Amino acid sequence: MPLCLVPSTDAAQGGPLSIDLTGVLPERLAPLPLDDIRRLSIRADERPCDLGDAFRVSGSAADGRIECRGNFSRVHSVAAGMGSGRITVRGSVGRHAAEGMTGGQLEIEGDAGDWLACEMTGGRVRVAGRTGDNAAAALPGSEAGLRGGIVVVAGDAGHLAGARMRRGILAIGGSCDAAAGFEMRSGILVVGGRSGRHPGLGMRRGSIVFLTERPDMPACFRRGTAWTPPFLAILLRRLARAGFQATTPLPPRWRQWHGDMLTGGRGEILHPNQA
Repeated sequence: MPLCLVPSTDAAQGGPLSIDLTGVLPERLAPLPLDDIRRLSIRADERPCDLGDAFRVSGSAADGRIECRGNFSRVHSVAAGMGSGRITVRGSVGRHAAEGMTGGQLEIEGDAGDWLACEMTGGRVRVAGRTGDNAAAALPGSEAGLRGGIVVVAGDAGHLAGARMRRGILAIGGSCDAAAGFEMRSGILVVGGRSGRHPGLGMRRGSIVFLTERPDMPACFRRGTAWTPPFLAILLRRLARAGFQATTPLPPRWRQWHGDMLTGGRGEILHPNQA
């Protein structure tokens, strides 16, 4: 049985409003006995406390797995900095999940809060629901967001998805709000639904792929050719293995746009060609 965490009380019953789970990682917990795990120090409402005071803890982490059950929407930094193993959240989770993650897998069966997978460098993240703002983005003051790995969101995403991405893949099955791919350095952003305003604004390199609809293109992008990019079929097969499913068949031809022309014009936006 994997190590199981269940919140002791929720906010309505007088429990903490915010819990920071930084440092509760499979690779750290695997060699520890259960009593030592319960005594690990975390923060609840910005005050230190033991893990066992905020959660009912059972099972063993020896197999490198942690399972989170119950309402984790007020629990933040789940899997932040994880390098190996697997964390499964059977519900929704709070902010900064998978921040700075370098390896392993995070599965979220509900929704994720803001800053999902920000500055992640490796591993895989899959969200069955939606996510908030700044998914796979750069933290304030940082030059690079997602730097490696694969992030799959089955539902919608908020503003600034993939902002300042440098490497890796962010795939959004639903729609996204404004400024997706803002100031992208490189990497691939895939959007299955509609886009908010200003996609790709300030991007330097990288690819943004809209699978079903043409976005509202910024004026600083230049219309390119209509063609069939061979990498798209390979990309979607790779994403399918990571849990992403395109809702419609790929069209035969795609329209390419080059931009942002104000920052060199070496990025691209692709969408189905609507001749």
